[in-house]
Amino acid sequence: MSRAPRFLAILFALLCGALSARAAQDAALERGAAITDPATLRELDAGKFRLDRMLVPERSADIPLANSELFALPSLAAVRQAIDGEFDRYMARHHTNLPKETIGVGESFDFHLFDRALLYSAETRFVLAGIINRMDRTYAAEASCGEIRLIYRLTRMNKAAGDDASPPRLPMTLNLVLKARGEGSAIACSEIARRWLSASVDGKLSASDGPLDLIDYQNIDRIETNLQIAHAPKSSVREFRTDYLLKMFRYDRDARAFVESPMENQIDRARLLADDRLRREFSGWLLDPVNLVAFDRGTVLIPEKFLASSAIAPTPVGFDPSDLEPEFGLVQGEGAVFSEADVVAALKKTMEGGAKLQNIRSLAGFERRLNDVTCSGCHQTRGIGGFHFPGVDWMADKPSNTTVVPASPHFFGDQIRRRDILNALRDGKAPNYSRGFANRPQLRGSTELAGSNYSDGWGAHCYVQGKPAATTDASFRDWTCAEGLTCQAAGKTSRFGMCFVKSR
Repeated sequence: MSRAPRFLAILFALLCGALSARAAQDAALERGAAITDPATLRELDAGKFRLDRMLVPERSADIPLANSELFALPSLAAVRQAIDGEFDRYMARHHTNLPKETIGVGESFDFHLFDRALLYSAETRFVLAGIINRMDRTYAAEASCGEIRLIYRLTRMNKAAGDDASPPRLPMTLNLVLKARGEGSAIACSEIARRWLSASVDGKLSASDGPLDLIDYQNIDRIETNLQIAHAPKSSVREFRTDYLLKMFRYDRDARAFVESPMENQIDRARLLADDRLRREFSGWLLDPVNLVAFDRGTVLIPEKFLASSAIAPTPVGFDPSDLEPEFGLVQGEGAVFSEADVVAALKKTMEGGAKLQNIRSLAGFERRLNDVTCSGCHQTRGIGGFHFPGVDWMADKPSNTTVVPASPHFFGDQIRRRDILNALRDGKAPNYSRGFANRPQLRGSTELAGSNYSDGWGAHCYVQGKPAATTDASFRDWTCAEGLTCQAAGKTSRFGMCFVKSR
């Protein structure tokens, strides 16, 4: 087995094996910032947080709305039309780029296309899989105190006659993004944060003084979808590959409908590389010291004119640079958006102006942030397939035996930072919204992740330190491994790898 497949196999084992041992730690990490308990989610899905009740609050029926009826709603007409269009374009690109590889629904094809009929079926619906507090995004939505996200998983509703298996979940999530504070509400961000943190202790979620009492359909801001559009098993001509389609739809309150919209920070690589004027404009904008500092912090909001309205995130991408990554070709080389000289000069100018960069200290750091600031680049990093939050299948007979860990290492590694921001908001202090790279969380002095696979423990992402030390890239000098472990490169050209036991 070659090095790349071997490391992919190890990575899969890290995500899927020994999950029970991590469950307690994960539950502690998510306290106050996420609701992932299957029994709680089952109860909430039976109430006002069932998707059709959120989207059609006047509907009083107890029976969940099947997707055949859901996508017939006028408010979702543009969502269905846009997704159908993406399927058509995906297949057209496939026929052009891979004419010798077949694509279609079923295992007889080289590429197994997602069966679109299941999305609009009378036998499927979206089931509540998790509720995530994203008040750490208050920097992007100060008036609404950040966001609360209701994450739903596409699921078959009924078992076949005589079938003892659990209703199978399908590879798609729908993220209903809500404003943490609704328009016109006088409640302070500090009080919302207090309720979330208190609920992690006293368990009051939906009570009149609980955090969930503050949100309903009037808080809706947008829908984000993530769909496994196609999968190619390993064959004689390729390694296995799975493609995920990402989309976003903002809610137009006047039209009472969701409208296809540019995805936040999803850089439109193809359009930038094809347009000299747009390329120069984007380079000048991002390398401006003010924007470069926000880019370093992970809080940059790229103007929509540089963004795409959809993305395909192929997985796995490995550790070496690849054209599967959204930033590939944007830095260095003929026709690139950014030259090494321009990036180095911009970093120097920014630091000379008094800014202290926390993550980007080199060209390589700039490239890595350019990748993980995008939706697709982040989903390719430390995810479970192409998802960061699949959620626990509470419809299974024994949920704890199906998916013990509901989210990716990236999700859990970021919980301490999110909770620190909640604490700061609760206490009326100025939060530090900065975040590390998707591969490696920003610790901020905390030791809670020490020795874990989220930071420097077995399986953590790391950077092979140079000998002499001066050859170590400044952006990744802290990506080391705990005592007894060593960083083993996982690619042919990259010094990025994973922490494993030292070879004897």
